Amino acid sequence: MTAGPPLARPQPSGATARVVDGLRRAIVSLELEPGTKLDKAELTQRFGVSRFPVAEALNRLKAEGLVDIRPQSGSIVSRIRLTDARENMFLRRALEGEAVAYHAKHRSKKLLSALRLNMRQQKAAIAEDDHTRFHGLDLELHDLFISLVGYPRVRAMVEGARLSLDRARRLLITPRRIALTYQEHAAIVAAIAAGDPLTARTEMSAHLDSVIGELEDFAKEYPALFDGS
Repeated sequence: MTAGPPLARPQPSGATARVVDGLRRAIVSLELEPGTKLDKAELTQRFGVSRFPVAEALNRLKAEGLVDIRPQSGSIVSRIRLTDARENMFLRRALEGEAVAYHAKHRSKKLLSALRLNMRQQKAAIAEDDHTRFHGLDLELHDLFISLVGYPRVRAMVEGARLSLDRARRLLITPRRIALTYQEHAAIVAAIAAGDPLTARTEMSAHLDSVIGELEDFAKEYPALFDGS
């Protein structure tokens, strides 16, 4: 009996997920900037996989709005869509505003302790000029607002909206924006500690509006990184 061709070696389980993870981090961190061409051959070498997991990963990232696949010209890192940024910020404003109002009504000792620790760490990161650390603490603070409400579906919705905005926000990491963000965070935390739901919600809205306003100004200065108005 003649032996058939050797069977293709299956990819290790999770190969596609590994490529998705790695590419997503590179895109969100702006290691791969908007408009960057994604060469499949280079990606197979970078991640040590065959072309199939790469193609699957690109399709998944397309569904997340991070990659554009163009049949005639290949795949590129998608440009930041301001309409998507506005929609995601609208969602965050509604849910995070409600979350901080909830916390102001309940004034959990556990939450207040965690918020005060986070604010001290933010201040230290500013003093050390550690932008990466500050960004991580910024994300941690907003997650505290949502996660300690205790509704997993709400947290998942906010996390999805935040992830879509993350690379856009990284464009705004400047000493001025960091100083403003710290002040805005401090106002939100103070309103929660004072048991003032209305002010907490108002300060959260002002904080998120400030970020989207700066993003729109940035888009006018660097239009090549953005898609749409």
